[in-house]
Amino acid sequence: MSRQHRDTPPRVGIYVRVSTGNQTVANQRQAVTEAVRRFGWTVARVFEDKAISGSLSRQDRPGFDALMKAVARREIDVVAAWDASRLSRSLKDLVDFLAELKARGVGLYLHQSGIDTTTPSGQALLQMLGVFSELERGLIIERIRAGLDRARREGKRLGRPRLPNDKISSIRKHLKSGTGLHKTTRLVGCGVSAVQRVRTELRSSAAAAA
Repeated sequence: MSRQHRDTPPRVGIYVRVSTGNQTVANQRQAVTEAVRRFGWTVARVFEDKAISGSLSRQDRPGFDALMKAVARREIDVVAAWDASRLSRSLKDLVDFLAELKARGVGLYLHQSGIDTTTPSGQALLQMLGVFSELERGLIIERIRAGLDRARREGKRLGRPRLPNDKISSIRKHLKSGTGLHKTTRLVGCGVSAVQRVRTELRSSAAAAA
């Protein structure tokens, strides 16, 4: 980030995000916070999204939404994050994000890349990183689909394992006797979706026999 002279230190909003519940934002927060303080900047607030994908919209990421509201209210001068993938996995969203920061006169610091968006080269590099993030996500999806196709060709059963026959029989018995959905779930000791599937099968069979 350009270290231009100003009367007061820039107010920084740090954004951290992880995609799954078994990950932690602690490492991102510590590294970015230490860098910001080395620059002599002031940490105004840390915005967090835990177990939330970067491919989701702003409305589905409370921390990111709060960050952008702080930007709109001009409560921060710089947004700081570990890297571009923490902000978004979509190139379009990254470009829109950068445009909004530029319109508000807010800078962007990406710790891993050392990006400074106050320069044209910094903006270009951010867009390139967005391309690679989107490519990475596309490759992950492609690998998952290839794995599923291979499993189907090998005759492997996909999805949740089927309930044992004795549990299916017990579910049918309770449903036929008039026991409700949730009570049947408790009595049999299985998930609601399993009972719903059996109930749907029973209703389909009854309709076909009518």
